[in-house]
Amino acid sequence: MTSRVLCRAETLLGQAAAISAVIGLDTGASPASLAIVLNGRIAAEISRPATAHGAALAGAVDELIAAAGITIGELGAIAVGIGPGSFTGLRIGVSYAKGFAFAARCAIVGVPSLDAIAVGALEVPGARPGLTVCPILDARKGEVYTALYRIVPNGLEKLSQDLVMPLARLISELDHGAIVAGDTKANDAAALAHRKGIEVTVSGSRTMETRGRYVAALGAARIARGESDSLGAFEPLYVRPPQAEAARAARAAEATMEGVWSAERKNSFGSI
Repeated sequence: MTSRVLCRAETLLGQAAAISAVIGLDTGASPASLAIVLNGRIAAEISRPATAHGAALAGAVDELIAAAGITIGELGAIAVGIGPGSFTGLRIGVSYAKGFAFAARCAIVGVPSLDAIAVGALEVPGARPGLTVCPILDARKGEVYTALYRIVPNGLEKLSQDLVMPLARLISELDHGAIVAGDTKANDAAALAHRKGIEVTVSGSRTMETRGRYVAALGAARIARGESDSLGAFEPLYVRPPQAEAARAARAAEATMEGVWSAERKNSFGSI
């Protein structure tokens, strides 16, 4: 089981106070969220509808940089939410971030999107050590992307890997008093938990709208530790294979089974 501690946003910002500006963006869910961390503070942030991911992302970044009062040359890194989330949204965000890092000659860092949402959920009133935090994103097909975290004195301890599962199954993992955060599926989870007698707190939509600041803060803290990712090997974290990939795998499995069946059938006929 995974066990990793994530610091609170103010601690992350403090760790990054001495580094160059870092832009953070997450396009894997609606709305797209962007922010810039500069001198240990959030210098600017904006959010845009998910439908604008591809068409307006470059313009949104230009607007963000202007709002922060800096130039592209002053950016030390770009941090991007790598998922899980919308396959299309993640591809657009990661592709843009890679192109931006190459053109601007800056570092690139990937931030698991569920980590950013979970850190944002620490801002919920009543969040205290011992409570469970559960970020939730719609994975379609009746499933959700999620992970489990526990609040500790200095932040969050990540207890599980990023997972995809039916919402009903996730509810059985929640404790009384848990904090759920994410898109509309977080509200669905709270309603289902209530029917099962489990009282949970729902982090409001602002956690999704501002998750870019947590992507930026988590990314900036990594840069401050001397960490970055390889541009050539940088890929989204899908958790579940994209539909096209899954279809190819299914066809390959079907072909393999057909080959096995043909061989078995040939052997059977040969023994008659």
